[in-house]
Amino acid sequence: MIASGILLLAAWGGPSGDGELRAGAAAEKITPPLGIGMAGYYHKRAAEGVHDDLHAKALVLESGGTRAAIVALDLISTPRWLVEEVRREVERDPGIPPETVLVHATHAHTGPVLPGRGPRDEILGADADPARRYAAELPGKIARAVRRAWEARVPAAAWSASGREDSIAFNRRYHMKDGTVGWNPGKLNPNTVRPAGPVDPELPVVLFRDAKKKPLAVSVNYAVHLDNVGGLEISADLPATVARLLEEALGAPLTTLYLTGCCGDVNHIDVNWGEPQKGHGNAVRMGTILAAEVLRTLPRLRAAEPGPLRARREVVPLPLPPVTPDEVERAREVRERVRQGKGAKFMEQVEAFKVLDVAAREGRPLEAEVQVISLGREIAWVALPGEIFVELGLAVKHDSPFRTTQVAELANGSVGYVPSRRAWAQGNYEVVSARCAEGSGELLAAAVARLLRANFTAE
Repeated sequence: MIASGILLLAAWGGPSGDGELRAGAAAEKITPPLGIGMAGYYHKRAAEGVHDDLHAKALVLESGGTRAAIVALDLISTPRWLVEEVRREVERDPGIPPETVLVHATHAHTGPVLPGRGPRDEILGADADPARRYAAELPGKIARAVRRAWEARVPAAAWSASGREDSIAFNRRYHMKDGTVGWNPGKLNPNTVRPAGPVDPELPVVLFRDAKKKPLAVSVNYAVHLDNVGGLEISADLPATVARLLEEALGAPLTTLYLTGCCGDVNHIDVNWGEPQKGHGNAVRMGTILAAEVLRTLPRLRAAEPGPLRARREVVPLPLPPVTPDEVERAREVRERVRQGKGAKFMEQVEAFKVLDVAAREGRPLEAEVQVISLGREIAWVALPGEIFVELGLAVKHDSPFRTTQVAELANGSVGYVPSRRAWAQGNYEVVSARCAEGSGELLAAAVARLLRANFTAE
């Protein structure tokens, strides 16, 4: 029986004195070479062009002897090996402890496949030479962004507020007329009844300004799947438009960190609108709407009161879903058919690759890191390591004592889909795909709530 308790990995904070806040930001290009396998789907793709570059965006904060870094990557996920290598490099130079480094992936579906994520991605090209060479250079490029941000730090102040955008994100799970819960049921489907879950329309904004009030960096957090584009061109999806428009409006150079919120069951498809919603045009449309809401939020920004910079993290052991020997054998057969190009039904593949990943752990629970970085008693960043259902993210925000809380999924690792307990009985894609057992999401949310309270009440 796997223990459901939470294991403390590390808790670290600087001196109790407030100190002067210094902030720096930088971006480093991480666009892969053409021909590399692309991540995001259950069929092979190889990049044939670059629509817009991918970046590692780094924000470095320093106060009262404490250093922290928040990194946003235009990638599908953050494999644990990548997080650990980046942390090792930035601990060596510029000396930021691993406990205070947050590494997040925006979940763009038009980036490279990465090694170390299981048999599904091996078939997509993760073990091929282009992906291996890219992965070998990636931690160094990310660490370079952090070092450049460290070198650029200046006295700064943080300002925060929350906007609201409820027209571009939709729960993709729906109650259907036959009593089931459907997944992506299609546009104008007459059998669709109503959404089976909520969305999170909040758009928390944290803006850093220098002593002359010039914007240095902005952290933007929104919960919607980045799957607008598809195709064979490398692209950061809608965050590229958000960054470009905010820099045009607020002045260059401005580093925009786009942090994808909890959107395991939320995407951009409006099933009641018959028009197509795919491609670069839709990414620009959504990015423009989000950038406009950030700009509308500017008059409501409030300067954060000075306070200590703190970071805490825990490892939560997540139980595995049960798999039987017969299921493992069937999964191996499906994998072999896919490898030979003979094909398999979509949900067959979803279940097969889940079963193989779970079986490979030989009963060992998933080690899921959660992390909180906070600034004073007003601003907090939360890192969760998977595709987290939106109601779990909402619960984290409701439990947070901080005025502004940005919750980033796919941060510091990736354990796959993490449905809410309520969704497990409903089944379908995300539940079938989940590598962790029912109740895992609630374990993560409870751990985060404790870390938030500890940071808020610490002397």
